[in-house]
Amino acid sequence: MTRYTTDRAARRVLALAAALVLAACGKDREEGGGAAAAGGVPAGGVVTLWTDSTELFMEHPALVVGDTALVFAAHLTDLTDFAPLRSGKVTFRFAPRAGGRPVVVVQDEPKRPGICGPRPRFAAPGLYDLTILVESPQARDSIAVPNLRVYATAAEAPREEEGGDDGISFLKEQQWKTPGFRTAFAATGFVAGTFDATGVIEAAAGRHAEVTAPISGLVDAGGIAKSPAPGQRVARGQALAVLTPSLGEAGSAYAEARARLAEAEDEHARAKRLVEAEAAPARRLHEAEIRLRAAREALAGFGGAASGGRIVVRAPIGGAVARRTITPGSRVEAGAPLFTIVDPSVVWLTVNVPAAQASLVGPTSGAEFRLEGSDQRFTARRIVSVGSVIDPQSRTLPVIYEVLNPGNAIRVGSTARAQVRTGRRVSGVVIPSSAIIEEDGRPIAYVQPSGETFERRELVLGGREGDRVLVSSGIEAGERVVTGAAYQVRLASLSTAVPAHGHAH
Repeated sequence: MTRYTTDRAARRVLALAAALVLAACGKDREEGGGAAAAGGVPAGGVVTLWTDSTELFMEHPALVVGDTALVFAAHLTDLTDFAPLRSGKVTFRFAPRAGGRPVVVVQDEPKRPGICGPRPRFAAPGLYDLTILVESPQARDSIAVPNLRVYATAAEAPREEEGGDDGISFLKEQQWKTPGFRTAFAATGFVAGTFDATGVIEAAAGRHAEVTAPISGLVDAGGIAKSPAPGQRVARGQALAVLTPSLGEAGSAYAEARARLAEAEDEHARAKRLVEAEAAPARRLHEAEIRLRAAREALAGFGGAASGGRIVVRAPIGGAVARRTITPGSRVEAGAPLFTIVDPSVVWLTVNVPAAQASLVGPTSGAEFRLEGSDQRFTARRIVSVGSVIDPQSRTLPVIYEVLNPGNAIRVGSTARAQVRTGRRVSGVVIPSSAIIEEDGRPIAYVQPSGETFERRELVLGGREGDRVLVSSGIEAGERVVTGAAYQVRLASLSTAVPAHGHAH
């Protein structure tokens, strides 16, 4: 589908020097003739046109019968990679609406990447329909430019209007040299309704453990040498530290638990021998087994045992050590925190949903989010819970999402900006998310009304789904938006330098 814009008031001097154009373009093979050049410098025109595969940005002076100095500047861009057309034949066919022989100019190949300069000579005034045929290894296309008016004399053509261009100038040569520069049409469509909310990343339930001292004692210096440091990963059951029980209350309790276990083991062995010799009833062995299990569980409550009656503190879960608060030879009390372990492979995103949007959240409301200071987007796997009470102070409702974090890119404790989906479909103008950048916390996009002119637009966003964003205001359907290297266009808007008029063709 072909879309184009025209601008009768050319925004730069269009009296292009014929010698410069001939240096940039290939040899012309012309059919048609003309008369002597008309005098004066009347207003020319600018055409911007997009097909499915090619962009045409074309400048021309006023079209006057018999003007032998008339030169077009046609810029052709391959929309598959937004590179200039570098090779291949380009044919310009000007067909008069009133009938008669068309004016045909053939450019064998662009001598300057992306730029051709046909020099048609018109024998009769009137409206002409231009067809540009592109035959290149990069693209094969037919581009229609209707309603080009040719005047009988230069005096009949309108004059250049006074006043500058309010848009942002970003020339074709700049676009071609800017890595990643892309544009796309804004279109009407449907996306999932969303609203913005703040959130925080927390450890998921069962994936966070505070390891405390099971007894009062001294931190063994030999054991601490092998103790994991913060940031290191540990496996479940891995030794973290070794404690030597003190002689106080907790140490005595540990010694008593060891003694009761030894007694229970002796009693169990004696009962087993008697039952096997049929000298005692089976009930006695059963009771001994119960006491043995109880003694083992009581001792296990103090942690694992090491030689010399010391206690080995082990990791209750696998994960990364987030904090370590012990030093070699220090004394710790029973219950004192020693380590914090977090398994970050799965985390929770707790979103603070504003009270006004609380009714829009349900069991199927998904969410996407970005971490503070990052542009990377993450998607929540599922909703864990929706709060039932709105906090009276913050006037928000807590909603918890589960998020997979295989690469550990999401840090527990990070703040996030979330887009929560409502489950409803909304319609409107849709643009790629890559077209949106933030300036002072506000969403901004840059629109391309013509080939080398851009406009800054402040947006109101209405929803997001994947890489598609609904724009409530700021952009109309059919406008062309910058989807890659928008920041470079922004830099051009901030430049105090005035771009040179015309092109070095």
